Amino acid sequence: MNERVRTPAERIAELSTRLHEANHRYHTLDDPTISDAEYDALMRELLILEEQHPALRRPDSPSQRIGASPVAAFAPFPHRQPMLSLANAFTPDDLRLFDQRLQRLVGEPITYVIEPKIDGLAVALRYQAGHFIGGGTRGDGRTGEEVSENLKTIHDIPLLLPESVPTELEIRGEVYLTKSRFVALNRRRETQGKPLFANPRNAAAGGLRQLDARRTAERHLNFLAYTILDPRIETQYAALQRLNDWGFPVAQHLARAATIEEAIAACLAWEERRDTLDFDIDGAVIKVDLLALHDHLGHVGRTPRWAIAYKFPPREAKTRLLNIAVNVGRTGTLNPYAVLEPVTIGGVVVRSATLHNEADIHRKDVRIGDMVIVRRAGDVIPEIVGPVLEERTQSSEIYQLPTECPICAAAVDRDTDAAMSRCSNIACPAQRKERLRHFASRGAMDIEGIGEHLADTLVDAEIVTDVADLYDMTAERLATLPRMAPKSIANLLAGIDASKSRGLARLLFGLGIRYVGAQNARILAEHFGSLDAVLAASAEDLLVCDGIGEQIANSILLFAAQAQNRRVVERLAAAGLDLTAPIRPRPTLGALHGKRFVLTGTLPTMSREEATERIIASGGSVKSAVNAKTDYVVVGDEPGSKLAKAEQLGIAIIDEAQLKELLG
Repeated sequence: MNERVRTPAERIAELSTRLHEANHRYHTLDDPTISDAEYDALMRELLILEEQHPALRRPDSPSQRIGASPVAAFAPFPHRQPMLSLANAFTPDDLRLFDQRLQRLVGEPITYVIEPKIDGLAVALRYQAGHFIGGGTRGDGRTGEEVSENLKTIHDIPLLLPESVPTELEIRGEVYLTKSRFVALNRRRETQGKPLFANPRNAAAGGLRQLDARRTAERHLNFLAYTILDPRIETQYAALQRLNDWGFPVAQHLARAATIEEAIAACLAWEERRDTLDFDIDGAVIKVDLLALHDHLGHVGRTPRWAIAYKFPPREAKTRLLNIAVNVGRTGTLNPYAVLEPVTIGGVVVRSATLHNEADIHRKDVRIGDMVIVRRAGDVIPEIVGPVLEERTQSSEIYQLPTECPICAAAVDRDTDAAMSRCSNIACPAQRKERLRHFASRGAMDIEGIGEHLADTLVDAEIVTDVADLYDMTAERLATLPRMAPKSIANLLAGIDASKSRGLARLLFGLGIRYVGAQNARILAEHFGSLDAVLAASAEDLLVCDGIGEQIANSILLFAAQAQNRRVVERLAAAGLDLTAPIRPRPTLGALHGKRFVLTGTLPTMSREEATERIIASGGSVKSAVNAKTDYVVVGDEPGSKLAKAEQLGIAIIDEAQLKELLG
């Protein structure tokens, strides 16, 4: 007998169940039962069915973890019970005094539960009939911010609970970012020229408060549950076990202590294992196990009597800042770092520490020769917290970032609005691999075969020292490289030859001039018609070009002024590359005719290039700096100093939705 054909509703329910189970086993139990490919296939089928039958899409569908449409602002999230903050203990004697106070109030021995104190962001999750219906941040303890769509993107948070759970349920816990993802996030931001996050907690807090849930999803946040608001549960230990049964991640190595001395031992054990964890903990939390005593003990102000945080000693030390040196990153960023008088912190000898960028150095007022406080937290690179001002001497020196690249002596492209400064030399040895990969990428010269591995090999073998060397390569030289068969060599040389005809716009983008993305490259190509004309243009010539502001113009002028860059361009011309483009007149009339715009922050649905193109197509222009002539400042997530400048000058501030209204 043939199997009955399932309805779309039945298939969606089946797919949702399988995907919920797969998420739980992968993210919570670390015991996946299906492959990534099978998971992706199930998710694709679910997305297609929900697209065809939108009425069947449920709020707790696994597809909702991808991120919903942006919100204009966060709604208030009133807490049913206050989310209290904890009092702190710094020594074992502080914990003994805490225990003595409770013994006097209770009059009998007390059992405790000891949990790690994760350095994250407290949130409350609400469920109805097992379905996730919303959640919010702690806020002031009585009212937080409603961030339900962002919480859905965190795979540790179940969207659907077992049928046995209470009808009305609230779970509280901590949202955090792992150390490994924090390091990867800062590396990515560094390559993008964005300011680095100081610590995982700041990155997690910023990620959870994005107006666009898709931005939250990009942070890959985690969640750890620590309590249930359910009067039927008798002990904190039972609550944690119940949370684990329902699919919530809870802390490992949980301990129950019959005495305060056992609780102190458990706290010290957490301190010893803190560096083995992939998340930051800054202490341990001791809670009275019997939940009935929580109501009996109550709270003082905004801190409960029944719990206390044992804070670990800070991983800090004092030493002298001997010098500030600079290394050059793969994308040309100049990264200052502190050279320290060696000091031992947490059993490790520290000789250097990160200083992020020049603005961060001046913000902290760190000077060469200062005594400084250095902090080391687990596997995170040590950082300078700040100077010891009372020990500053007259010989301390205010730091200035070099105006020349320490690797190749080319001029440094500095921008007061950007966090990072960059070397302007296309042939800088520190940037060769990244420059080559970008030049050969699909959006630029589209040379198939030059990926990360081959780019590294070509540079390491000194076959390529700048992008013009690509056009001098021979089959004989390539044959000396490992794993380069005759067919691969022939395909690579054919791809290089084909790239000669890509045209001016893609070549301009491929040269990697700062702020000249694909859209600006096309605008420049269509306005000037040749690479010679672009590089010979004055600031006034460039600023006449729609969409090119002072920031972009200055970067082009600096690039053109470098003799090394001129030599590379001359060699590209000699190799036969097409350095021209047809000049196309751009429209001057439209809905935004004559209006000047400045963009700041990340827009929810449009890239900067798309926003710029649409503004120009409607007759407006996009500038890089805010001044009295600016008509509108378009603000997205994480705006820079341009927003403050617009507020100071009284410029109209709009978001993406309002921009679209102006565009019609």
